[in-house]
Amino acid sequence: MREICQSVETIFQLLLDELKKSTRASEQNCRDVAGRLAAEVNRICTESQRIQASGDIEGSAQSLAQHRLQQCLHYYNLGSGPGRVELHSTLSAIVYRYITPPQVQSSYQARVELIKDFLQGFYLEALKAFRRETQLPPTYSPRTRLELAEYMAFVERFGKRRIPLPRNRSQQLIILRAQTFSQQQPKETSVDMEQAADGGASDSDQTWNDTSVHSVREAMAGQGSAAIRPLGDESESLRQNVIDELVAYLKERNQQDCADYFVLRLQDLPTNEIESLLGITPRQRDYLQQRFKYHLLRFAMSHRWELVHQWLEA
Repeated sequence: MREICQSVETIFQLLLDELKKSTRASEQNCRDVAGRLAAEVNRICTESQRIQASGDIEGSAQSLAQHRLQQCLHYYNLGSGPGRVELHSTLSAIVYRYITPPQVQSSYQARVELIKDFLQGFYLEALKAFRRETQLPPTYSPRTRLELAEYMAFVERFGKRRIPLPRNRSQQLIILRAQTFSQQQPKETSVDMEQAADGGASDSDQTWNDTSVHSVREAMAGQGSAAIRPLGDESESLRQNVIDELVAYLKERNQQDCADYFVLRLQDLPTNEIESLLGITPRQRDYLQQRFKYHLLRFAMSHRWELVHQWLEA
């Protein structure tokens, strides 16, 4: 018989007090959300073999409760619109490399459209899972700012859940869903979407594929070949303009961690040193790298594509 977390009421009161102090939600709204979060913490502590064997179930419960609370408050403080953008950006960065069928050379814009289609379906799946796990009616939808923040925090955790696979492997749920989604896309559909997104792309429009983006990254780091790296003061000035504008672009979109990662990459530091300087784990660095690549693509192919083209003499 597994030991059940004995401090459900204590956890509930802690969450309730913090929600009342940190939000403008009504008393009942705070109670509802705090109750659901406390129940989730209790369920995890009860079902987790690792927590049960740790000998510190109460400490684990406190840590889980604080983590859930901070996630919820993060999205609450962002608000409805920016919160949705943040969630979409986070999940897009995770699935970006998995969302295009391998037999199709999709453009960046076509892949973005596929990601949008995929995430719309994933948000609905997450809402159904949220209703099921919190024992809410099948008609429930978040209405208040706090409820929406609770749901968005759940979606992020739901997508990042590790699913066990054969041979002692595991993978994040959202990546498995993205792979299935991509495999279900017929080649003709992907081509049609690409042409629609590009307005009828010609051969010259295929310049901006993953190879070109790799060239941009190499050139920014000063490691590109002479074929893609112009020489002289003018090219150096252009390179610095690209760097300055990309850093400003990231900061304007509240992506300071991506900007910091970019600056460290420019110094050609080893991966473990970058992780140490940023205070992140290898897994967190991988997420950050994917998110940076996502924003780099947006910058290079839509925001300031003329400047990047000029610099690379495209």
